[in-house]
Amino acid sequence: MSTDPVRVRIAPSPTGDPHVGTAYAALFNRAFAKGRGGQFILRIEDTDQTRSTPESEAAILASLRWLGLTWDEGPDIGGPFGPYRQSERTAIYREHVDLLLENGHAYRCFCTRERLDELRKAQTGAGYDRHCRTLDPAEAAKRAAGGETHVVRLKVPTEGACVWRDLLRGEISKDWASIDDQVLLKSDGFPTYHLANVVDDHLMGITHVIRGEEWINSVPKHVELYRAFGWEPPVFCHLLLLRNPDKSKLSKRKNPTSIDYYRRAGYLPEALVNFLGMMGWIMPNGEEMFSQEDMAANLKLEAISLGGPVFDVDKLRWLNGRYIREKHDTAGLLGALKSWALNDAYLERIMPLVQPRLETLSDWGKLAEPFFSDTVQLDPADLVIKKKTAEETAEILQLSLWRLDAQRDWSAEAITALFQDLAQRFDIKLKDFNLPFYVALSGAKAWTPLYQSMAVLGSDLVRVRLRRALDASGGVSKKQLKALEKRYAELFAAAEEESE
Repeated sequence: MSTDPVRVRIAPSPTGDPHVGTAYAALFNRAFAKGRGGQFILRIEDTDQTRSTPESEAAILASLRWLGLTWDEGPDIGGPFGPYRQSERTAIYREHVDLLLENGHAYRCFCTRERLDELRKAQTGAGYDRHCRTLDPAEAAKRAAGGETHVVRLKVPTEGACVWRDLLRGEISKDWASIDDQVLLKSDGFPTYHLANVVDDHLMGITHVIRGEEWINSVPKHVELYRAFGWEPPVFCHLLLLRNPDKSKLSKRKNPTSIDYYRRAGYLPEALVNFLGMMGWIMPNGEEMFSQEDMAANLKLEAISLGGPVFDVDKLRWLNGRYIREKHDTAGLLGALKSWALNDAYLERIMPLVQPRLETLSDWGKLAEPFFSDTVQLDPADLVIKKKTAEETAEILQLSLWRLDAQRDWSAEAITALFQDLAQRFDIKLKDFNLPFYVALSGAKAWTPLYQSMAVLGSDLVRVRLRRALDASGGVSKKQLKALEKRYAELFAAAEEESE
C-alpha cells in the first residue's frame, strides 16, 4: 500500500442531475482523506461533448457545497495539478497516446462504424476482433496523417489473466481473453474515460481510487495502462452500489436520486450526509447520528460491509426528523426554514404565478402549498383523462414520465413544446392531457399555470410526484411495461436523438 500522503478524488460527469451516488462516493473519499491529513480533489470528466453541459457542472458543484462536501482542489478553486476539467486537458492525453503508439502499447484502428455494428451483431469473442492490430505502424501513421478517420486502441494481452487487489474484496483475477482492445482516443480527438482517468489519476498524484463497484470490470484495462506507462497503480477500493429496498440498483425510475430533490423536499444537508455515511458502514460505537468529522476520525475502508447498502427513504426521513428535533434549537430551525423556503429568489419565481389568483393574502397558503411540499394529497379518480380508462391513463402517464426523464431543457417554453408534442402523439386534446398533471403536482384540477409551475418546481420534484400519482392510480403491470417500452421506442426514439 502507498505510503505517500493520501490524495483521493471524485470525478463526476456533468451530464445530468447531481446524483446521490456522487455524494456517497464524495463523502467516503473526503472522510478517508481528512482522517489522514490528506487532500480531496474534485475533477470534472466532461469528455462526452454531446451530453456534458456547464449547467450540469454548476448543479453538481452547488449540490456538493450544500452538503458540506467541500474539496481542496477543483475547477472552481484551482490547484497545483490543474486544469481540473478533462475537456481542458486534451493536449495532455494526446501526448500520452503518442507515447503508447511509440512504445507499441497502442495502435490506430480505421474500422468503420458499419463494420463495428456488424461485429456487434455477430457477437463473437470479447468485443472488437483486433482487425487493425496487425497494421504496419508506419502505414497506419501515414493514413492518419492523410486525414483518414480513426481511433486509437490499447493493446490488451491476449493470454493469461490480470490479477489485482481490491481493498474490500481481496485478490481479483480476470482472464485477458474476456477483455477487448479498449478505445483510448476517439475519432474526435477526445479521450475515453479509461485513458483520461488513468492519466489524470497519475499526474494528480492520486493514491487511492475509491469509486463504485460498476468500475471493477474496467480495472484490468487501467492496470494495463499503468503498466504500459511504467507507473505504479493506486490502491483500488470499489464501494458497493446504492440499492433500492427491493435490492435493485438505485435508479430515478424507482427512487428519487437527485441531490436537488432532497434539498427541495426539505431534508437537512447534515442528515442526508449522515444517512449516506451509514451506507455499508457503522461507527465503532454503533451511533447512528454522526458528523463528517466523526466519520473522518473513525472510518477504515476495510471496515465497509460488502452487504448491499439500501437507500431507504423512510429511514432517511426518520433520521432527518431526529436532526430537526435534536440538533436544532428554535433559532437554528428558524434559520433552516428561512434558507429552505423563504429565500427571495424562489419566492420571486412563485409570486407571478400566484398573484393573479389572490383575493386575500390568506389565499397564498393554498395556492403556494404545492411549491413547498414533498407530497400532495390526491384522488386517483381525478387523474383519469377524459374518454380514457384508468388503465389507459396509467399507460399514458408512464410513457410521459419516461419522456420527462429524458428532458434536459426544463424551461417553461421547452415544457410547453414537449406537452404539445405529447398530446399530439397520443391524439388527446391538450386541455384534457394536462388534467392529470395538474392533479399529480398540486392535488387539484386547477392550480397556477402548469408549465410555468413545473419549471419552478424543478424536474426532480415533478418526476417524483408523477411517479407517486402513477402508483396511486394502480400503476402498470410488468406485462404492460414490456409492451410500453416497445411503444415508447417507436414513439420517441427519434425525438430523443434529435434533442441530443
